[in-house]
Amino acid sequence: MARRSAPPPADERIVDIDVAEEMQDSFLEYAYSVIYARALPDARDGLKPVQRRILYQMADMGLRPDRGHVKSARVVGEVMGKLHPHGDTAIYDALVRMAQAFSLRLPLVDGHGNFGSLDDGPAAPRYTEARLAPAALVMTGGLDEDVVDFVPNYDNQLTQPEVLPSAMPNLLVNGASGIAVGMATNMPPHNLVEVIAAARHLIAHPDADLEALMRFVPGPDLPGGGKIVGLDGVRDAYVSGRGSFRTRATARVENLTPRRRGIVVTELPYLVGPERVTEKIAEAVRSKKVQGVAGVQDLTDRQHGLRLVIEVKSGFNPEAVLEQLYRATPLEESFGINNVALVGGQPRTMGLRELLTVYVEHRLVVTRRRSEYRLRRRSERLHLVEGLLIAIADIDEVIAVIRSSDDAAQARERLVAVFDLSTPQADYILELQLRRLTKFSRIELTSERDELQREIAELTELLGDPARLRALVSDELAQVANQHGTPRRTVLLESAGAPAAAAAAAPTSGRAGAVPLEIPDTPCWVLLSATGLLARTGDDARPVREGRRAAHDAILGSVPATARGEVGLVTSRGRIVRVNVLDAPALPPTDGPPSLSGGVGVGELVALEPGERPLTLAALGPDAPALALGTASGVVKRVSPEAPAKGDAWEVIALKDGDQVVGAATAADDDEVVFVTSDAQLLRFRAASVRPQGRAAAGMAGVRLAGDVRAVAFAAVAHDDVSTAVVVTVAGSSDALPGTAAGSAKVTPLDRFPAKGRGTGGVRAQRFLRGEDAVVLAWIGPAPARATGAGGQVIELPAVDERRDSSGTALAAPVHAIG
Repeated sequence: MARRSAPPPADERIVDIDVAEEMQDSFLEYAYSVIYARALPDARDGLKPVQRRILYQMADMGLRPDRGHVKSARVVGEVMGKLHPHGDTAIYDALVRMAQAFSLRLPLVDGHGNFGSLDDGPAAPRYTEARLAPAALVMTGGLDEDVVDFVPNYDNQLTQPEVLPSAMPNLLVNGASGIAVGMATNMPPHNLVEVIAAARHLIAHPDADLEALMRFVPGPDLPGGGKIVGLDGVRDAYVSGRGSFRTRATARVENLTPRRRGIVVTELPYLVGPERVTEKIAEAVRSKKVQGVAGVQDLTDRQHGLRLVIEVKSGFNPEAVLEQLYRATPLEESFGINNVALVGGQPRTMGLRELLTVYVEHRLVVTRRRSEYRLRRRSERLHLVEGLLIAIADIDEVIAVIRSSDDAAQARERLVAVFDLSTPQADYILELQLRRLTKFSRIELTSERDELQREIAELTELLGDPARLRALVSDELAQVANQHGTPRRTVLLESAGAPAAAAAAAPTSGRAGAVPLEIPDTPCWVLLSATGLLARTGDDARPVREGRRAAHDAILGSVPATARGEVGLVTSRGRIVRVNVLDAPALPPTDGPPSLSGGVGVGELVALEPGERPLTLAALGPDAPALALGTASGVVKRVSPEAPAKGDAWEVIALKDGDQVVGAATAADDDEVVFVTSDAQLLRFRAASVRPQGRAAAGMAGVRLAGDVRAVAFAAVAHDDVSTAVVVTVAGSSDALPGTAAGSAKVTPLDRFPAKGRGTGGVRAQRFLRGEDAVVLAWIGPAPARATGAGGQVIELPAVDERRDSSGTALAAPVHAIG
């Protein structure tokens, strides 16, 4: 007989559900929560919710940069208790990252204490302190002016901003990384000045294409510097939102001891620490993937920064060893770009133009809402001030009305009826203090009324004119770039270039060791580019000698030498610095113009003083031709570049305080030297009029200058080349932020300018357009001239203008150098 089961209790409810459907619904809710509320940044302010809540709460706590630090644990507790109930570890990790200068290009939190390093984590929040960094005020400024929507917190007791006003394009400047469900984001940092310049260009030209924007943003700018090798992946990411590039350490070859050379690493790839590099080098040496390394020392300290010294065994070429290290260790890493961010609550993969468009639209909305709020508040205040002026004008009757009223409500009604006031005006008059009844108070109210009317008119005009609104957003972005912008740290290279030498050969049978690497002492040309890259090429590179052009960048100087010889680097401080030709990487053979993107930075080979710039190259030796130099104060000098017996650097001109060399070139007696000044004057005269002097001499008068005028360019032109040489002048505003204004350029044949005597004032070379007051850049040399931007990208110059005294043609982008 079957046993009958007992019925379920009356208070028990059992609901039959489909497990697959429940799992699907639960997973979708979880995935949406992770995507929207945790892992992905908002495309408008570039912040994840936890980061936004930290900055908002710290601003609400008054942790401004001009106030003292507070314990990080206190910040974490406030954020967790009021806005972000997801655990203190996640909040503190986000706080730490926003304070790390090696993680963010522009940190948003000012940390005090141990906030970690590339190889080690931070101290506990009870040991560290924090406050907002100056850049964070740019992110949170204006929250009290109804510029963004506020949403409830997790328990509906408080409110928090849905997005921050973000007066800087934080997503592109600081990048982002995060892993959601089914998607991830990985965005590299960029340079603030470059990104803002692109955003301002997009504001002025809403239809600008990607190529126009990439003239301002040529590539990422990583916090630790280093090099980015290969820009094709960067372009792909700027087009589609996905791509990759290789980051390479900044390294140079130095003499560690009189008999041993080594590789000194001063900058590492993004988020790579020295301890990890040291361990990987040791592993590669043990596994024989890398040969020629004798030892590694980490000499990093706070005073000198990163310094990783790799000793190279005798008989090995350091350049070849470095190439092995790039292939086998984290000295070269790959970075995959995946530009995924939230737009309208939905994840989207965006290129550079889309990211800038979303940000610019956000700033337009913020600025409009701020202007509407200010207009509303000023209109309300004007309404009260006008009512108060009415009351003060007939104060005796106002007092009589109030005294004869039974209560405040009756007084309010009678004031409205008698003086034709509104209820808010009547209430404000009832709260009037007796000290406001003076004559001076009436004058103050009249001035306040006039000022309010003026501000209301300006705000009304601003809100009614979209062009003025866009111009205001552009001007505010320019102020942010001026206050918080820093120079580019990362060098962009189109390609890695050829290795300095072939990789070390494998040990041959019967020999216990690698075959020594030898570089023959063959003739070559040493080249200096406009972006400060040095390289050497073979003697058959005729495109460089004849046209002085390269496939990438522009050539500032070229000099014949041998692979094991030496050349001199002429600098703006009037020095010649000795450079070993072998230290400059060799360019690969090519049938066309060579590319200098595989060169090495001048700063990696020679020690330059702060503010010192490389100008050109000079041959060394007793038979080297005389060198002509021109200074900003108009001084000219000819001197022999012969190197002294000792020393790696020596002065070739005695400069006065505040003066600097603006140009240098070899000049024979039959050649002509040319000055271009900031007031657009050009002077050319025979080099024979400048007698050669010793290294200690200060030179002689070259061009006559008036007032604050300075010489901006100097060059020497061979007598036979005068008819084919051109003069390129770039005019702009002396008050403009360098690198932000394109200005206008003019290309003129040199023979259109008459020759004059030394020490005279020259003739005018260019007329200024409206907004221009100075020549900011000039160049004299053989045609065709080549202009480049800060990243080496080519900028088109106008056609040759046969007129000597005419205005220039507007440029598409700022010019960094001409060669």
